[in-house]
Amino acid sequence: MTVFEGISLLRQGRAKARRKLSKSEKREAGWGLVFLSPWMIGFLLFYFFPMIASFVFSLYDFNPAVPDQATFVGFENWRRALFVDEEVRLSFIRTIHFAAISLPIGLGFALFLAVLMNSQHVIGKNLYRTLFYMPTMIPLVATVLMWNGVLNEQTGWINILIEKLTGIEATGTNGIRWLADPRLVYYAYTMFGLWGVGNAMIIFLAGLQSVPTEIYEAAQIDGASWWQRFIRITIPLITPVIFYQLVLGVIGSLQYFLAPFVLNGGTGFPEGKTRFYMVYFYKQSFTFFNMGYGATLAWLMFIVALVITIILFGTARYWVYYAAEEQ
Repeated sequence: MTVFEGISLLRQGRAKARRKLSKSEKREAGWGLVFLSPWMIGFLLFYFFPMIASFVFSLYDFNPAVPDQATFVGFENWRRALFVDEEVRLSFIRTIHFAAISLPIGLGFALFLAVLMNSQHVIGKNLYRTLFYMPTMIPLVATVLMWNGVLNEQTGWINILIEKLTGIEATGTNGIRWLADPRLVYYAYTMFGLWGVGNAMIIFLAGLQSVPTEIYEAAQIDGASWWQRFIRITIPLITPVIFYQLVLGVIGSLQYFLAPFVLNGGTGFPEGKTRFYMVYFYKQSFTFFNMGYGATLAWLMFIVALVITIILFGTARYWVYYAAEEQ
């Protein structure tokens, strides 16, 4: 195709785009807007307008108990959060530290269970899938309280099991204090997440079952071992699922709140290690009623999550494989 032919086709396409719609096309477009309108109205009422309102609140010294005394302070809340309040930076560091521990363990464990459930050598796979998924149906508060007992340093069965198997003194006054030791508390909270790994396991399992079996058969004929097939075939072909789980996991880790709040009321015990960013946001907004400052903290979290997500999507082209795309 010559340059002139290409220009001619481009002009024809623009002419078609500018032509008036027929009555049937207008009617179809109108019905499309009608069916889209519930979602559009819901988005505007419950997402877009509240986001705009929260940004406006961030420009005020606002206490919801006395709304008539709101004072416009401009970007003072932003200056305080970015340059004055040291706790903002520390809570971010704690949150990232916890995410760096819990996210790889959680994703790896979910993938491990999915591989087991996808194996031809496992008997009663449907039963195991149900059992692994069932904990996700338990309310999160109940899960946290249950694991608070499971990890108790004196009567928790995890410590009892460790003591029976290894002979290490894991119970009693000198027992392993999972929730009170600053060095172990993040691993204890990670166990809470592993209990509810059923959702991620099901998604990984769907990804594993979408891999064409003929590729495995060809690799097996060529003498590839199970590990070689897993690394060179399975992992590349399920990278879209891994990427999806990674994005959700990062956002979920940044918003981690429930466990530290239920167990210690957001005090940060032990030694401030569990005063995560969302805990600090909650305390400022709903304990001290600094709603303007809380709105600023919420927007900071939104910006950080957005930047991280953009970075993940930007790097995805180098390691995420989509079979429908030319690589």
